[in-house]
Amino acid sequence: MLNRRLALAATLGLSLSASFTAIALAQAPAGKVTVVTSFSKDVTDPIKKAFEKAVPGVTLEVQNRNTNAGVKYVEETKANNQVDLFWASAPDAFEVLKGKKLLTAYKPKATGIPEKIGSYPINDPAGFYFGFAASGYGIMWNDRYAKANKLPEPKDWQDLAKPVFYDHVSIAAPSRSGTTHLTIETILQGEGWDKGWRTIKEMAGNFRSINERSFGVPEQVNSGQVGVGIVIDFFAFSAQASGFPVKFVYPSVTTVVPANVGIIANPPNKAAAEAFIEFLLSPTGQEVLLEPGIRRLPVNPAVYAKAGADYPNPFTDPRFQKMIGFDVDKSEGRTAVVDTLFDQMISFQLGGLKGVTKVLHEVDAALAKKPNDKAKALADEARVLIAAMPVSEAQAASPELRGAFTGGKEKGARQAEVEAQWASFARDNYAKAKARAEEALKAAK
Repeated sequence: MLNRRLALAATLGLSLSASFTAIALAQAPAGKVTVVTSFSKDVTDPIKKAFEKAVPGVTLEVQNRNTNAGVKYVEETKANNQVDLFWASAPDAFEVLKGKKLLTAYKPKATGIPEKIGSYPINDPAGFYFGFAASGYGIMWNDRYAKANKLPEPKDWQDLAKPVFYDHVSIAAPSRSGTTHLTIETILQGEGWDKGWRTIKEMAGNFRSINERSFGVPEQVNSGQVGVGIVIDFFAFSAQASGFPVKFVYPSVTTVVPANVGIIANPPNKAAAEAFIEFLLSPTGQEVLLEPGIRRLPVNPAVYAKAGADYPNPFTDPRFQKMIGFDVDKSEGRTAVVDTLFDQMISFQLGGLKGVTKVLHEVDAALAKKPNDKAKALADEARVLIAAMPVSEAQAASPELRGAFTGGKEKGARQAEVEAQWASFARDNYAKAKARAEEALKAAK
């Protein structure tokens, strides 16, 4: 059947790429295939062009939504489904869709892809979604901006909490960006709940902005609007390939996980959806990831032979072997709690957090010139108040608290109550911390 289709395609003057012709599709794909994705046009446009060339007769329609909004859209439209594929970086988003029976199991025919990347499985063991590219999380900075503002090169998350980085750092809100959620969750898993949140808040005290979309951060860094961004690696790699004066580092606490694609339950065009997955996993599709505007890490090790010598290779680079193992079940189980905590304690309280952080930086500068035990003790008290969390790790994963976040369009009474409690907790603690910090500054002078 496949040979007859290929012969017909040749007769019509059409041909699939050499590496894609071996893929045996269940039926000849045609028509429109619709994908909901969090990826920007810089990623989707080249892949769309290559896919439509490789599979004549199929048109890829791309609907761009952030990860959380995409999950909700798939859920809300399941009764009259117009979507074939979900395509995003965050594996826990796929776990949510799988848990709600909104994905279709499939077994790709593509070969040459290992079971794991680092310590993480590339594909869902149950066959509901598939890794097509690897992603790591870290710190990107504009080298010209850094030199002009005398910023040192950051190496670790804690570096971004240093006074020199005050008002020079940008991040996307994890509630709006699946990749930022993974970054925050990675810090929490790698450092532990209490220490992780302390690190996150200490960094956040230096934030200039919290963006709504993940790709807004690298755009700011590329243009020099801000010096440093917390990003997924390919934003930095593609910027470097495009000539922007940027650098990137993987901190000691980070992870590498696959970006995924999955077929929605009861897709309008199942044959075309399967063809898209086969294309992404084929050598031809994997090679598109190497293009300068994309620069993602393929999951097929053989493809790296066509990349430059300086191209990061998670299958051979020892840095990736040292990265922490990411627990997707833990992340999926507390996604809404973690994202809401970040918003209520950081995004919506950034002014108060930055205010007390600035005073503490002044205290540190004064103590460096003249030590003062009383001032140091007061500053330590302020930092404890800032780091305090309204819920423990066990509470964050509890059914009671998880049940407060329904994921629907309208907030329930319990969710609104919890958010108000957390916001009040943050405001009160930051105000008390600032009072301690100001007292410490007086004592230090």
